[in-house]
Amino acid sequence: MKTVFAWHRPLMTVAALMVLCTVICLVGVAVDHRQVTGVDTWLKPLKFSLSIFLYCITWAWLIAHLPKWRRVAHVTGTVVAVALIVEQALIVGAAAAGTTSHFNVSSGFATTVWAVMAVSITVLYVCTFLTTVLVFFLRLPTPSLTFAVRAGALIALAGMGLAYLMTGPTAAQLADFRGIAGAHTVGLDDGGPGLPLLGWSTVGGDLRIPHFIGMHALQLLPLFAILLGWLGRRWRVLADDRTRFALVVVATATYAAVLVLVTFQALAGQSIVHPDGVFLVAGCAIAASALAAVIAVPATTTRLRRREPAIQG
Repeated sequence: MKTVFAWHRPLMTVAALMVLCTVICLVGVAVDHRQVTGVDTWLKPLKFSLSIFLYCITWAWLIAHLPKWRRVAHVTGTVVAVALIVEQALIVGAAAAGTTSHFNVSSGFATTVWAVMAVSITVLYVCTFLTTVLVFFLRLPTPSLTFAVRAGALIALAGMGLAYLMTGPTAAQLADFRGIAGAHTVGLDDGGPGLPLLGWSTVGGDLRIPHFIGMHALQLLPLFAILLGWLGRRWRVLADDRTRFALVVVATATYAAVLVLVTFQALAGQSIVHPDGVFLVAGCAIAASALAAVIAVPATTTRLRRREPAIQG
């Protein structure tokens, strides 16, 4: 097993820079009380610092453990590292200037900054697509963990792609152009009431929610598989990896269903904290289905294990 120091070094370097950037942003939150679109100026670069840190750590580990095409993955990972540095530098620079970085086309300079960010994001997406393909050559110690990593990478790629839903100008912006082309919030202007720290709208749809949920499937699903493996050494019911594999499949299906649900909920302009109508019913159905599947999995795998001696005999 490779040590942390042997993981993809450019990505690990960016991860270390994000630790420093997080400290800078925390200081900014404490001492700089300016706001951009209704939230503290330094909250946005702080959230990006943490997200980029997780992204880099995860992909550095995955690339280091690929059984083949590692050289190709190393190159794409290095390109990703450069793209992330460019994007974060522009986000931090905009925060220092007390303005918004995303969707800002209010001046020639702001348009150039947004164009550079758009290019870096596209490069990031293409390279992530390539490394996601390569992940399917990766085999980890258990089938459950291998499946979790592959499924998490695919869902994360979809979540990353959902960011493009935010980049088009809204009807209101086209009718009364004020230098902003694109929005996080659906049905309302950005900057209204939002959840603490996250800033997600509590009065309208917010496309940052599916983007966030999707992107971090690459961390959450493998962590779920790792947790099941740890519990399997203590709980007999989870000792068989077939049981854990089935539970990971249930978790993946549930996660994907939630991602689809919150995406359409955001596009419908409905707040995540006030679900109603078809979205409330769908959410309850997803929760009930997941609970039923979790209850059924141990019993089903136990029956299969009992049948094996008879079949083999």
